[in-house]
Amino acid sequence: MPGGRLTQQERQQIGLGLADGLAYAEIARRLDRPTSTITREVMRNGGPAAYRADLAHRATERRAHRRRQAAPRGAGAPEQAHGRDAEAVREFEETFTTVMMASGAPKMMARVMACLTLTDSGSLTAAELVELLQVSPASISKAITFLESQGMVRREQGERRRERYVVDDDVWYESMMASARSTAQVVEVARQGVGVLGPGTPAAVRLENVARFLDFVSESTARAAEQAREILRTKPGTPSGGTPDQR
Repeated sequence: MPGGRLTQQERQQIGLGLADGLAYAEIARRLDRPTSTITREVMRNGGPAAYRADLAHRATERRAHRRRQAAPRGAGAPEQAHGRDAEAVREFEETFTTVMMASGAPKMMARVMACLTLTDSGSLTAAELVELLQVSPASISKAITFLESQGMVRREQGERRRERYVVDDDVWYESMMASARSTAQVVEVARQGVGVLGPGTPAAVRLENVARFLDFVSESTARAAEQAREILRTKPGTPSGGTPDQR
């Protein structure tokens, strides 16, 4: 399986494959590349609907040029724990950030979330985030405030009274529950609108349909999040009641 960076010709083949509706795995098979390479390439460059081979190639060259300029002379890549490939980690962080942006997260919030998620400790201080991401403290503060509002980050008091920002196993549960609560608020407002517009009128019927749909989604999301957390927290061989299986 070939290694190294994608060539311009390979990017053109990716573009043609996307236009033909091929899955990432099939495009990867045809190019003899890992599926993760194709996924990362597409998501980093606009997603399947907006991917353009020539633009992607130029963007990659610009990123490589910026990295060469930013790197101090004689400085190597920072040492990674557990023998990880520093370049592979950096590229995966870019992919993770891009996917979060595609799901609706603003760029800086996505970068902070990716940075926190990919640390072994699952926590960093504002100063550490500033250093890692090379941005201003104000940018970090704004990003953390947003992520907190979405239930995706929590604060802990660290050493020397420095706050640490934490992601853990409960983060995605809390985020899903926050999303369910937000959707439930839309349901409540939509049903208020039915009364204002007059039950049975076209606009009111439309709002009622919106409310019914989102009500179902909100309840289903909350129920699924609760079930998933319970299942994933149950140790193998331990019934839901919490008593280990003695068989």
